[in-house]
Amino acid sequence: MSKKHSPATTVIGIDIGGTGIKGGIVDLETGTVLGERFRIPTPTPSTPQAVAKVVKAVVDELSTRSNAPSDDAPVGITFPAIISHGVARSAANVDESWIDADVDEIFTKEIGRDVQVMNDADAAGLAEARYGAGQGVKGTVLVITLGTGIGSAFIYDGKLVPNVELGHLELDGFDAETKASASARERDELSWDEYAVRLQRYFSHVEFLFSPELFIIGGGISKRSEDYLPQLKLRTKIITAELKNNAGIVGGALQAAVHFKLTK
Repeated sequence: MSKKHSPATTVIGIDIGGTGIKGGIVDLETGTVLGERFRIPTPTPSTPQAVAKVVKAVVDELSTRSNAPSDDAPVGITFPAIISHGVARSAANVDESWIDADVDEIFTKEIGRDVQVMNDADAAGLAEARYGAGQGVKGTVLVITLGTGIGSAFIYDGKLVPNVELGHLELDGFDAETKASASARERDELSWDEYAVRLQRYFSHVEFLFSPELFIIGGGISKRSEDYLPQLKLRTKIITAELKNNAGIVGGALQAAVHFKLTK
C-alpha cells in the first residue's frame, strides 16, 4: 500500500508468539500501552493464513476503542523469526510453512493496512532502548531474553542492528541456548546456583566478543533476577528489562511509526 501517513501519537502494536497473539495501542510519547491488551491464542496449526486471520481480529478489536489511531494508520507486528526485508528466514514456535514467506505482504493483504514486521526480540530491544532500561545509553547495548530459547537484540547508540542471533552462538560445542536458556534450567533441574554458572559462561563469552556498555535481561525469568544476577561477575553492567511483557508490542509499534515517518 505504502501511502503517506499523517504524524501520529498512537500506533497499534501486535506481538505474535507461539501460544498467543496479543496487541495494544501504544502511546509513542511514553512507550506505554493504553488500556488493556487484547490477546487471542495462536491457532494450531499456526499457518500463515490462520495466523493472519487472528492478527486481523486483534487489530479489528483494538480499532474499535476510543483512543485507537485512524483506520488507515500502519500497524507494527513482531514475529518469532529472522525477518529480512519483510520475509521470514526461519520459524521459531510457528509452523514451518512460514519459512521464506513474505510476512509483510501476507499481513498487509489480510489487514488492509500498511504494516511493518520485525523480529520479536529486536522489537523488545528497541522498546527498552527508547523507553526502558537502555534509554540514553551510548555505545552497544545487548538485550538478552531468557525463555524457551535465548533471544537477543543489538542496539548501538539507540539504533537497532537487526537479526543478531546470539542465542545460537556455539559455546563448548553446543548451541548456547540449549544450555543457558530458562527452559534448559527447568529441563536439567538446575538450582539457581548451578544455572548462574552456565549464565556466567555465556555472558562472559558474549562480553568478550562485543564489549557492550550494558546487558539488559528480559524474558519471564527476569522476574527472578535476584536469584542469579548477583552471582554473575562481569565488567559490564547487567540489569533487568523494564517494559516486561509489553516490550514486543511497544517495539513493534515504534518501528512502524519510525518506518512510516510518523515519528523520529
